[in-house]
Amino acid sequence: MLLLAWGTAGCAPFRGAPPPEPPPPPEVVDEGPGYPHLVLRLGERRLYLVMDPSTPPESFPVAIGRPPWETPTGTFRIREMVENPDWIQFDWNNPSKVIRRHPPGPKNPLGLRWIGFARAHGWEIGFHGTPRPELLGRAVSHGCVRMRNEDVVKVYDRVKIGTTVIVEP
Repeated sequence: MLLLAWGTAGCAPFRGAPPPEPPPPPEVVDEGPGYPHLVLRLGERRLYLVMDPSTPPESFPVAIGRPPWETPTGTFRIREMVENPDWIQFDWNNPSKVIRRHPPGPKNPLGLRWIGFARAHGWEIGFHGTPRPELLGRAVSHGCVRMRNEDVVKVYDRVKIGTTVIVEP
């Protein structure tokens, strides 16, 4: 019998055993971030959705990673998008130890959408909804970026795999 699991480990969707690290992307000439793209300003605790150079960016309040699990800085690309994700809760000190599965729904810590863009601290990092919007504006997560559910759905509907994510201090 074959059993497949779909959920999220850490802050990321999880499909059975954690995936191996992807190979480095081929070297390409940087032609800028393209449009649309996302700019996350950690110090402001805000995400900016930049649709094109002639339109002011839309911004959203976020919660970010707390010490020692800070949200990584740099330039990334969206690598995974999931509607109504599961979340596999694990021991943060031993990510191979699963505690329980949280099915999709209003109490799921990932909310309504998952937009993965980086790997840090031994797990995937991404934007996701939250059932606790009162925590936005704070550094409270294990590296991920929490958003209001309606905001992450709006961003999800406007980006795609490969969209640039710029994370600034």
